[in-house]
Amino acid sequence: MITPENLPIHELMGLKVRVAKSRSAPHKGLTGIVVDETKNTLVLLCGAREIVVPKKGSIFRFALPGGKAAMVEGDRIAFRPHDRPKKVKLSGE
Repeated sequence: MITPENLPIHELMGLKVRVAKSRSAPHKGLTGIVVDETKNTLVLLCGAREIVVPKKGSIFRFALPGGKAAMVEGDRIAFRPHDRPKKVKLSGE
């Protein structure tokens, strides 16, 4: 089960996300679905366009199943998706 606390170690693809803050002005406020991810970026499907958003310097607001939401600093998840469970420290660890 995905919770706000363990979201950084979960698969992000398929989740709805809003870029709450970004060093890049054109990315701030974008809303879409995560369709791809690299070590340094999230690819969002925004309408009919795919937009690449850098993780570093951004803060993301993810909509979670069940209606909850979670804010995640991009710097905290700037790892390859398969490396995140090994490298990200969860709160309380």
